[in-house]
Amino acid sequence: MSDVEVRKVGQHEFVATNGRGASVPIGRAGAEGSFSPVELLLAAMAGCAAVTAETLIERRVGPVLSARAADVRPAGAHELHEVPVTLEYDVSALTDEQREALDVTVRRAVDQLCTVSRTLHESPPTPLHLP
Repeated sequence: MSDVEVRKVGQHEFVATNGRGASVPIGRAGAEGSFSPVELLLAAMAGCAAVTAETLIERRVGPVLSARAADVRPAGAHELHEVPVTLEYDVSALTDEQREALDVTVRRAVDQLCTVSRTLHESPPTPLHLP
């Protein structure tokens, strides 16, 4: 397990770091050069699906893979009711049966192994600890 620490570095500017030395700038929606908190959630969802499915996809169609998660909230909404994720890779060399088999395998893997999507499905408590 690892923790992520978020520190203020400026007005409405923060940096998230992990114990391995990686960092991500965080800011308000629309701030240049940073991710908003919702964008980080979308990145986590798309990233988790891509990392989970990578080996399955690479074995069958090659290493080109991208993932996208969309913010589909109505304007002004303060919660997400859905986080649609799209994986993109070339299946043109596969037969219909191979395509279906890959689809089933990828969906099953993401449903069973992607920690982020599994967590979002469960809606765990998110206690806020204050000094």
